[in-house]
Amino acid sequence: MVLLQLFAGLVLLIVGAELLVRGAARLAAAAGISPLVVGLTVVAFGTSSPELAVSVKAALAGQAGLAVGNVVGSNIFNVLLILGVSALAAPLLVSRQLLRLDVPLMIGVSGLVWLLAVDGRVGPLEGGALFAILVAYLVFLVVQSRHETRAVQQEYAQGLPPPSRRLPVDLVLVVGGLALLVLGSDWLVDGAAAVARRLGVSDLVIGLTIIAAGTSMPEAVTSVVASLRGQRDIAVGNVVGSNIFNLLAVLGVSSLVAPGGLEVTAAALRFDIPVMTAVALACLPVFFTGQVIARWEGALFLGYYLAYAAYLVLAATQHDALPVFSRVMLLFVVPLTVVTLGVLVVRGRRAGR
Repeated sequence: MVLLQLFAGLVLLIVGAELLVRGAARLAAAAGISPLVVGLTVVAFGTSSPELAVSVKAALAGQAGLAVGNVVGSNIFNVLLILGVSALAAPLLVSRQLLRLDVPLMIGVSGLVWLLAVDGRVGPLEGGALFAILVAYLVFLVVQSRHETRAVQQEYAQGLPPPSRRLPVDLVLVVGGLALLVLGSDWLVDGAAAVARRLGVSDLVIGLTIIAAGTSMPEAVTSVVASLRGQRDIAVGNVVGSNIFNLLAVLGVSSLVAPGGLEVTAAALRFDIPVMTAVALACLPVFFTGQVIARWEGALFLGYYLAYAAYLVLAATQHDALPVFSRVMLLFVVPLTVVTLGVLVVRGRRAGR
């Protein structure tokens, strides 16, 4: 019954997010917003609403490890697995705006969260500051969207039914999606907590794996489908926007509602949050190489996520292979990747000149 509850919670989250994104994206598109802005805001925030629902529920229940693990694990999952699979499906073009603003913001906020969590807690005031940064970011995107050309707006809105006909249906989709998200988050958190207790696994590991992957399924489906359909701005913008939303809104609101803020475990500070920050940093050289995420770069991201998941499993089970695996990753795989990306950046800059 516990596994059934866990599965049902995941299904409700995915269905709820799909309804929410579909309705909200149509409303935004009818207003004439570009695909990149839609991907960074409506789609990204809509597909991240499961993370918000789950982390807030966990924070109110006193399960800080689950709330923090969900955010950190989802961000790692979004970049390494979702971008990796999307790039394998079709090479992804990277917008100049992402390089100038959104990716640097994602990196900066990742580092800021690491800094705020150094003392072992993200307090309510710090959560409020994170949410204030999100509000400023949204205001900037709204102002920027008003300067878009009519040609871009008409291109994206082409084929949509008249807004007056779709408005009631789209509003129903948004409200229904939110309702399913709330119910699904309740079932998912309760089921995950029961599984963690029975297996003797910490809330942090459950949040980093099962919950993070489950709540990131809407992002995964959205980005892969957008990539296959040629809407690559939405595919990349969805991932970057979701990561920004997770750090600023999900972690910020969870810190505000949790009594005394969110406690951050030593394990998360020692490994998972640094990995999340490193993954965000890895986006910049990859995105700079010709402003295209090639298939081989997608395969590299995917391989790193499999390695990260393997590490979590080995660490949770205290497997004998953990020390050897860690040394191989630290001494060989990571330096080789850094050198390869560095060479590509230098070549890209020379070619640009």
